[in-house]
Amino acid sequence: MRMCRTKESLTLKARYIIATGRKMSGLVRLTRCVSGVQQQLAGAGAGAARARQLSTGQGQRQDEIKRVTVIGGGLMGSGIAQVAAESGREVRLVDVSQAVLEGARGRIHRSLSRLASKQFRDDKEAMERFVSDTLQRIQYSEDAEGSVSTSDLLVEAIVENMEVKKQLFSKLDKAAHKNTIFASNTSSLSITEMAASTERMDRFGGLHFFNPVPVMKLVEVVRTGETSDATFDSLMGFVMAVKKHPISCKDTPGFVVNRLLVPYLAEAVRLLERGDASARDIDTAMKLGAGYPMGPIELLDYVGLDTTKFILDGWSKMDPANPLFKPSATLNRMVEEGKLGVKSGEGFYSYKKNKS
Repeated sequence: MRMCRTKESLTLKARYIIATGRKMSGLVRLTRCVSGVQQQLAGAGAGAARARQLSTGQGQRQDEIKRVTVIGGGLMGSGIAQVAAESGREVRLVDVSQAVLEGARGRIHRSLSRLASKQFRDDKEAMERFVSDTLQRIQYSEDAEGSVSTSDLLVEAIVENMEVKKQLFSKLDKAAHKNTIFASNTSSLSITEMAASTERMDRFGGLHFFNPVPVMKLVEVVRTGETSDATFDSLMGFVMAVKKHPISCKDTPGFVVNRLLVPYLAEAVRLLERGDASARDIDTAMKLGAGYPMGPIELLDYVGLDTTKFILDGWSKMDPANPLFKPSATLNRMVEEGKLGVKSGEGFYSYKKNKS
């Protein structure tokens, strides 16, 4: 898509204005290029006022987020830490397991090396400097309280379990500075319920990144009824600072992407359960018939059968009468058997290296 004749696309200010739907005479052609995104974000409400605050210096600006603590050293947490460090932020990646942290360190190094080889293909010195500088901005720690005490932003990326998340936020709420913004990377759980476990509901929101974080451009910025304008501004600005594209969403089950995606995945499993079509044919149908890059059964394996199961279970408890949220007996059985998809080596398909 032909979009801009600016240098690296947009300034943070201009990108914020576009993301929140405000038009300016000097950006008319540019806003037309992203009109689809504007329509998606039309419900942001106070977007124009927020953009004016950024342009006049009122409220909390995105450049105040300079120190970021990420809790959880898994795929999502390490990815968030990487993109934050790439953008010049000082990052602390925290996990209770030193082994997990070592795994994250290696994963980030490999990811940065791949990225640098593409960006600086003909400049080995620039390649090495990019990797080295980014890695130096990331510290690894098992001390969550100590790490968050000097942070501007805390991003939680741990297991999708509401009680565990609430216990974590309640504990860190006491250790963090009063102005520190808290955010969860949850894909489906209530941000409002998490925020209620703290004394900073106005400084709490959702930042739902997508896997793999260094590659996927979208971030859902989730705003509760208590999230302040300044917090929302800072979260939107932070997302753009790490070169992602934010969309704004209310605190509704599944937000935007998963609210549409998970029922689609669940219906694919029901087709399979009824014997209407094979897994391979279901995937082929959606790839060749709908133009999707990956079929729903393949995507379930990639996302993780346990993740999809937990989402459906949680939604079903909130709204048991909704047929879209009905738990899947097949997913329940496969998760019990340890068949979680790609990460376990087997799901609906086998990913074992030594398969015959």
